[in-house]
Amino acid sequence: MQNNTWLLPDGIDELLPAQARTLETLRRNLLDCYAGWGYQLVMTPFIEYLESLLTGTGRDLELQTFKLTDQVSGRQLGVRADITPQAARIDAHRLRHEAPTRLCYIGSVLRTRADGFSGSRSPLQIGAELYGHAGVESDVEIVCLMMETLGQAGLKDVYLDLGHVGIYRSLAQAAGLTQSQEADLFEALQRKAAAEISALVEGFGVDADLGRMLLSLADLNGGADVLPRAREVLAGAPAAVGDAIDYVEAVATQLRAYLPDLPVHFDLAELRAYHYQTGVVFAAFVPGEGQEVARGGRYDEIGEVFGRARPATGFSADLKTLMRLGSWSPQVLQGAILAPSELEPALNRKIAELRAAGQVVIRALPGQEGNPAEMGCSHRLEKQAEQWDVVPL
Repeated sequence: MQNNTWLLPDGIDELLPAQARTLETLRRNLLDCYAGWGYQLVMTPFIEYLESLLTGTGRDLELQTFKLTDQVSGRQLGVRADITPQAARIDAHRLRHEAPTRLCYIGSVLRTRADGFSGSRSPLQIGAELYGHAGVESDVEIVCLMMETLGQAGLKDVYLDLGHVGIYRSLAQAAGLTQSQEADLFEALQRKAAAEISALVEGFGVDADLGRMLLSLADLNGGADVLPRAREVLAGAPAAVGDAIDYVEAVATQLRAYLPDLPVHFDLAELRAYHYQTGVVFAAFVPGEGQEVARGGRYDEIGEVFGRARPATGFSADLKTLMRLGSWSPQVLQGAILAPSELEPALNRKIAELRAAGQVVIRALPGQEGNPAEMGCSHRLEKQAEQWDVVPL
């Protein structure tokens, strides 16, 4: 019988030493970068009570969350599938600042299925959130930090998708769609399935003008001409639709001032995280990848259930995906120094001195087998003239 005890579940991965060293270096660089922007690191629990974990996030996250029963309290627990709601709780309930609060985080999350974002069920989620400001400037800051993250990871030829969930939400509300109808149309819009969208709108008995506007959303994507076209096509829509288009344009205008070389693509049917995003949404793409490499948006209402509804905007990415797609090569341990296993005070002092200076010193183990090069050693400690010197292997 074949022994497959080494196999991991689908979508669960592990990193070997060279990859882990690379990932850790990238992690430290990014957290230092975030600190330079004023974003403070928080560390959230991997598991907590289910109702707290899912509060305000909608059904999407509930389906992605592993659930279990706490043997101490008897209550249902959830393994976090997204750190964003946890950061929102910290801002609303634990910190309770009046001034804008900038938080960042990194940690493993676990999902019941891969969502296409990273292809993994155990991403290493990294992100940043800005609470306490409702305006274009905070959204632009978050987008700029997201692009800085991708740049530090070594991703090239990145382009940005911009949208606004308020456009579809306002049209659906004006059309009087039920929750079920809104969800069905949402799914068709995500696939830009024009024939299906048309059939659904007709079947719902939507007013002809509103039906035409809903159908037009699938085509309102592309370059700078999208927003003027949207204003024409959606001219009879509720005022909130025009406000959303203006907001997207204001974000794009400010981004051009900060990142003039960033290609910006507009997609007014883009509805990532629709059930808890409340405003502008954005995602970063690179050539050759069908899924986004980072995403974010505004989610002003999520803190209300924690006792304080502050404006909020943020982004997240999977650090393992960024490492895979970026210019970081696996960092194999090289140049380590092999030290004898013998116990001698002078040898111990020399080893401590080398390690304090940043050198890697590995003590040999009695009777060990194999080539020292397998351990990354290129030098050894050798006693010469009553002192220990570093010499090539």
